[in-house]
Amino acid sequence: MEPLTAEKISEKIREIEQRVGRLSPMQKILIGTDGSVTNLLEMATGHPVGITTLVQEVVAADPTTAAALEIEPGDEVNYRVVELRDSVTGEALIYAVSRTPLRRLAPEFRQDLMRADIPIGRILCRHRIESRREITDARIVQAGTDLARTFNIHRCESMLSRKYRIIHREEPLIAIEEVFPCTAFADDIRVLVDAPSRIHITLLDMNGRSGRVDGGVGVALDEPGCVLDARKSENIGVHGGDEVARRRVAEAARAVMEGLCLPGGAEFTLHTTAQRHAGLGSGTQVALAAAAALCRLYDRDVPVYDLVRVVGRGGTSGIGTAAFEQGGFIVDGGHRFGPSGDKQDFRPSAASRGIAPPPVLARHRFPEDWHILLVTPDIGAGAHGGREVDIFRTHCPVPLEEVRELCHEVLMRMIPGLIEHDLDLFGSAINRTQALGFKRVEVAMQHPVVPSLLEATVQAGAAGAGLSSFGPTVYAVGDSGMEDVARAAKEVLGDLGGSVILTKARNCGASMREE
Repeated sequence: MEPLTAEKISEKIREIEQRVGRLSPMQKILIGTDGSVTNLLEMATGHPVGITTLVQEVVAADPTTAAALEIEPGDEVNYRVVELRDSVTGEALIYAVSRTPLRRLAPEFRQDLMRADIPIGRILCRHRIESRREITDARIVQAGTDLARTFNIHRCESMLSRKYRIIHREEPLIAIEEVFPCTAFADDIRVLVDAPSRIHITLLDMNGRSGRVDGGVGVALDEPGCVLDARKSENIGVHGGDEVARRRVAEAARAVMEGLCLPGGAEFTLHTTAQRHAGLGSGTQVALAAAAALCRLYDRDVPVYDLVRVVGRGGTSGIGTAAFEQGGFIVDGGHRFGPSGDKQDFRPSAASRGIAPPPVLARHRFPEDWHILLVTPDIGAGAHGGREVDIFRTHCPVPLEEVRELCHEVLMRMIPGLIEHDLDLFGSAINRTQALGFKRVEVAMQHPVVPSLLEATVQAGAAGAGLSSFGPTVYAVGDSGMEDVARAAKEVLGDLGGSVILTKARNCGASMREE
């Protein structure tokens, strides 16, 4: 394992900055230092650093560990996972994993290493061990469950990671990985937004004879979602995500800058987003997350309703907007329709800019013990752009009798099932809506795997299953036994491939925090 030269370390830092934006001097020092991290942390915080040991055990070296430590696979290694914390504030500073070959340790060193309260740097000093540090890697990793718990952050947030070896007598004595959040040790304020995605159960009235059109029913999701952070900048810059997501962030930010006459822009980092054009509302969440972060940076208190109009969302369905603001199970009331109404024809949200988001008619908490399985087959994007516009134009208005039955299903079965915690009633209403109104059109235009998934997930035990928006994501709702439903979905996907995610509803809207 070759150590990184100073030039290579600088190159690694530049690669990291391309993904998450500019690093602070302190962050660069923590990535590139060949000295004691404990001492650096104590100088930076002005407080002693304490250790919380999470794991301390002797294990057999796997091939990767053996290669890093230049030992034989199966050799005994002390495996230690610790949190370095500010001993005054209790704040987690660094999460560190170390591996040490026991046969290279003197008995006194080994005894101290096995204790739970001594940083490795101090052990080296105590035993006057002459050593040097070789940095072997620096990169971005995703937090995941354990790191999210340690640092009290979202599991999808980006983390800075560096690996190095402590060399003693020209042999690796310890291999270490240290990790900390990208928002830690920064030299400017960052606003981080965690926005939910949603399932869109159905549009209610795509007939329009009532004088209203659209209307929607949906549920905010705990994950996948959109997580981004922003910090002040003269202009707009976006890191992370794919090109389309970056463009959406930039467009929303520019619209807010111009619409609210903000004195500056922001540098954004996208940590994660829901798959686009999959029926999960990723476009709305990305745009609103960027807009909300920018307003918080410049101390502008702007209602979500006004932000939606600025960024041009919510022109057909209000579910994504309400999910961002409130979360939970949502029913919206659509738009006035006709020559004097908000809308004069049938159009999707992306082609309905300048139209105010619809009113929320009902919002309820989704039961905490109900699970939602999301199955997204790898069959390409759902209908969007010009094709989606054409579908609305050629398939609307839908039959009025289907609209009436659909509204009856929602009002007298779906909502009562939710409020009375009757999963079977709620699920059966979901199942029936797949054959009514515009949802019938959406389902009929799908790849054959979609109806197969709808059938298989219900047969495997889900109370109900449906197509979210224009798909291709299928959702299934149940309580216990969702592992069986997931297995059935994977069998249907087969060689076609795709993602299967078990999640829950989110009963609150987007969250923001400052770092």
